[in-house]
Amino acid sequence: MPGKQYIPQKLTTLLVYGRPPLVFAGMLCAIAVMWTRSPILYILGVVFLFISMTFDLVDGWFAARFHPHPHMAQLADRIMDKVVYSIIFPLVAVGTMWRIHIISPGPNRAELLHAILVLLLTVAVLVRDNFAHFMRGFAIRNDQDPEYSEFTRLRTIVAAPVGALLYAYAFYVPEGPPTRIYSSISWFGNLPLRGLFFIEIMFLVINLGSIAMYCRKYGTLCLDELCLGNEQLRRRILAFFPNALTVMNAMMGLLAVFFAYQGRIREAYLFLMGAAVFDKLDGALARKLGLTEPLAMEKESSHTISLGGILDDISDAVSFCIAPAWIFYIAISASLNPAIQKLPIGLIAWGYASLGIARLVYFTLDKNPIPGFFKGMPTPAAAMLAIAPLIIFAQAVNEASQWALFWGLFSCGLMVFTAILMNIYPIRYLHLGRFMSRHPWFGRLSLLLTVSVFSPYFGHVALLYMFLYTLSPLVTWRIDPQMAARETPIKPARAH
Repeated sequence: MPGKQYIPQKLTTLLVYGRPPLVFAGMLCAIAVMWTRSPILYILGVVFLFISMTFDLVDGWFAARFHPHPHMAQLADRIMDKVVYSIIFPLVAVGTMWRIHIISPGPNRAELLHAILVLLLTVAVLVRDNFAHFMRGFAIRNDQDPEYSEFTRLRTIVAAPVGALLYAYAFYVPEGPPTRIYSSISWFGNLPLRGLFFIEIMFLVINLGSIAMYCRKYGTLCLDELCLGNEQLRRRILAFFPNALTVMNAMMGLLAVFFAYQGRIREAYLFLMGAAVFDKLDGALARKLGLTEPLAMEKESSHTISLGGILDDISDAVSFCIAPAWIFYIAISASLNPAIQKLPIGLIAWGYASLGIARLVYFTLDKNPIPGFFKGMPTPAAAMLAIAPLIIFAQAVNEASQWALFWGLFSCGLMVFTAILMNIYPIRYLHLGRFMSRHPWFGRLSLLLTVSVFSPYFGHVALLYMFLYTLSPLVTWRIDPQMAARETPIKPARAH
């Protein structure tokens, strides 16, 4: 029996401790590829990474069954993961920049954006690893067994394949030998950017989700130990999370403008929707963490200025005032139709941005807000209403449709109408999410909007969706403000 266990134990040791040498060899191959552009070294480096990936996928199974000390094997596996990811992801970030400057000279904006995303992904991976190490150590010091969430398990599974895939893409060398192995590997090196964007964004979400799960599990205990009863310090630490979501709101708005410059209005609209989601999440998270309630020493002051409030105002101005006006100007000014060119496109864009910012200023300084309602159309909804017909307009222009003139004029008129509607303060709008929770049919329409993203009718559905929300005050004006302020409506008790 001991003889039968000897080989699996040796194999387990090889699988657990063999990955760093393989990744280090892959790093040396990558450095040599950047120096010599040798396809042979490129193939060799990818093979090393894929072998390391295979080891990573099976070493845990072997360690749990054949290692004499499975807990020590798990600890060693985590240490090896940290070493491997500390090598591979910074290496991939360097390789991506090398590719767009050496292999693909004169990169377009999409390639530059991809390189930036890889850099952000690298930072997220390293931050997540160090954060997880800190949280696990904290849990052990407090006599708690570290638990693995779904995000953590998923991250463990996909990290090595994503690293190997990005390595194969970043250090791709064209015109290699006519062999089957090179043709197979070069397929990964020529993956379309859309596929890479999707994979990287999903992996970024998984890493952020893993961080969030650790915060949810051990965050309260950790803060209690760090802050030593100092409530102000506790709030400053907690405020980082909603503030990060607020910054993501602004980033989504800037990305929307970037895609509009590429002529991809549909994608720009999706990023504006993402900005609206982050705008919803940052406030909800701040309320969940108790950051909206003033401290005892602050209750006497009627107005308090906080970093979160300033960031929120700036992000809303960028994503829902400046970005929509910018996208409108980009899309309409690209038209060669003389009737559209005669319109004061720049003036309309400036007017929308100015009136949107004026609405935000009013919202911030309003001393008599209506609980649960917005006075005037909120800027996120206004942005999505104003940009929706531009999707249809862009499609009509690309197809040389006779409807292009109509949708261009309609977009200009709707831009002016929406800018005015934001500042008609007697009209009160219920929050879009709360309106959806009170009217299930509107929620089903949201599902239709999601499905229509993959169809040529996305712009039409988005316009209909936002038009119905524009008319929502006709339905919601009867709702009591105290009831509207609740996240979910109170269902009446059933009579028995």
